[in-house]
Amino acid sequence: MGSEGGGQSSHPLRITVRELICHACSGATAGAIAATFVCPLDVIKTRLQVHGLPTASKTGVRDSVIITSLQHIIKTEGLKGLYRGLSPTIIALLPNWAVYFTVYEQLKGLLASHDNNSAQLTIGENMVAAAGAGAATAIVTNPLWVVKTRLQTQGMRTSVVPYTGVLSALRRIVHEEGLRGLYSGVLPSLAGISHVAIQFPAYEKIKSYMAKKGNTTVDRLSPSDVAIASSISKVLASIMTYPHEVIRSRLQEQGQARHTEVQYAGVVDCIRKVFRKEGVSGFYRGCATNLLRTTPSAVITFTSYEMIHRFLHQVLPPERKKSEAGPRSDGHVNKSWPNKRASAEESKISQTHSNKITP
Repeated sequence: MGSEGGGQSSHPLRITVRELICHACSGATAGAIAATFVCPLDVIKTRLQVHGLPTASKTGVRDSVIITSLQHIIKTEGLKGLYRGLSPTIIALLPNWAVYFTVYEQLKGLLASHDNNSAQLTIGENMVAAAGAGAATAIVTNPLWVVKTRLQTQGMRTSVVPYTGVLSALRRIVHEEGLRGLYSGVLPSLAGISHVAIQFPAYEKIKSYMAKKGNTTVDRLSPSDVAIASSISKVLASIMTYPHEVIRSRLQEQGQARHTEVQYAGVVDCIRKVFRKEGVSGFYRGCATNLLRTTPSAVITFTSYEMIHRFLHQVLPPERKKSEAGPRSDGHVNKSWPNKRASAEESKISQTHSNKITP
């Protein structure tokens, strides 16, 4: 996510083990912090996506959807209801952001290595890296997102035997629906790659612009600058790609209520039925709540990620120190061990090789 040049979105050509650890730990920790903070809004958003707007109050006064939903959940399920699905969310987010940031940085490094002139990535290359990381993450974590969705919505279905926890949900889904149940909604999740393909390049470009404007580097942007860049990119991506989240949530949730009338045969059937019954607005159910949730979530995630990543860079010892102790494991002589001897040996080898090929 960092940069070497002033205001440029560049990337080192080689990702070290130390870098991978920094990306994975930073991403997992940042995701967990954000998920805990915005969990109540996540519960409301998921329920709005699946079940639509709550019934109007008896007084006839139109209250805020968020306030009404919060009051209803607290009244019927207690404070615990606001944090339904938090366990699978945390469990899913640990590998989710760890996998995402790690794969994203790896792909950026691979794409940069193909350019001999500069490590600078274009918008297209950033989009490819973001999309690839998104696909890998969706496939790895989809079962946990299915569990999260069902735990968050099961309180609204009194006729359904509730899951008692994450492991219980995983076992029952496999037993009742097979492995296919764990990957319900995976197609719209993969379609959601378009979200990160918009968000991350926008995030990188906004950071580069702010770094240029402040005459600094991307790695030295203040937390407030990172917060602004992450919030703008998140709002932009969320509005453009939100409909896929509604389709995904409905497909993930329906397996728990197999004996009800509302059933979707697949992605196309779900899109058709939502449009027929609710119109275009049906694809944006919970969008406002989602923005209130995802914007601060993105700010917390990205800002925490950047700050934790910088901290780990200072705490973890540089990998270079280990390589200075002797030859590398791949058999090549390390130039820094010892510098003069390695340099002399390489010079002799180069001269011998030159004499052999010179006519």
